[in-house]
Amino acid sequence: MTNWRAVGIGFLVHVILGIIGAPIGIGPLAAGIFSGVAAGYVAGGGIGNGAWHGLLAGSIGGIVLAIVLGIAVGIIGLGLGPIGGLFGGSVLVIGLVIAIVSGLESALGGALGGLL
Repeated sequence: MTNWRAVGIGFLVHVILGIIGAPIGIGPLAAGIFSGVAAGYVAGGGIGNGAWHGLLAGSIGGIVLAIVLGIAVGIIGLGLGPIGGLFGGSVLVIGLVIAIVSGLESALGGALGGLL
């Protein structure tokens, strides 16, 4: 059974570290790992349970970060005028990659958190 409290805590860690950490160099990679550890630790129950909760927290957090990235790139694209449209197509692909990678690394972090 999914512990949504653990997923919510991992999600919040992911979004906060992803948004605040990106400008200071932590980036989404560390955000995914730490959010997975947090979700896995709160959920407990071993490696499999921790990985599941980390995967959920990281995937949902990755989707939110991809949306924030899309909005930021869209605003930058508007500011660039006619050449701003060049950024539009790549935002979806980059967002998809962020969501997938965040989910996978959070699952690894969740397995580690489940061990703790």
